Amino acid sequence: MRSQALLDAMNEQIAHECFSAYSYLSLSAWCESVNLPGFANWMRVQAREEIEHAMKFYHFIIDRGGRVRLAAIQQPPVDCDSPLDVFQKALASEQRVTGQIERLYALAVQEQDFAGQAFLNWFVEEQVEEEKLVSQVIETLKLIGDDKPALVMLDRELAQRK
Repeated sequence: MRSQALLDAMNEQIAHECFSAYSYLSLSAWCESVNLPGFANWMRVQAREEIEHAMKFYHFIIDRGGRVRLAAIQQPPVDCDSPLDVFQKALASEQRVTGQIERLYALAVQEQDFAGQAFLNWFVEEQVEEEKLVSQVIETLKLIGDDKPALVMLDRELAQRK
């Protein structure tokens, strides 16, 4: 890679993406513990997607002749108050990742790394979609309120995500 600073930041991003996956897996486990298997499925699908994002960085670094250096991943949150809290935590996580991607993009611009900018464009667009998907479920949960049958119907809908 042309820039050591960008290489270091992308290696850090691998850890951020893995932490995000680990967080989604933890949220999935909480959903399982309160008998919401559809919510749990949605979170597991998201966890797999975050690992795919980490691997995109992994391969990009290697393709550019850089060295991947994996960092430790901290423990994710383990408890939630409600399904709404689950998705609010997911949105906060996505917003953190968005900030991280934006900082990486700014660094690629500063370092005049055009291949890095082109690569990161995909992530910029992806984060818009990620935040939108989570926000939509949050809005649905707010509409549902304490309506248990509606929650069960949403759980069944979220179970369809592949």
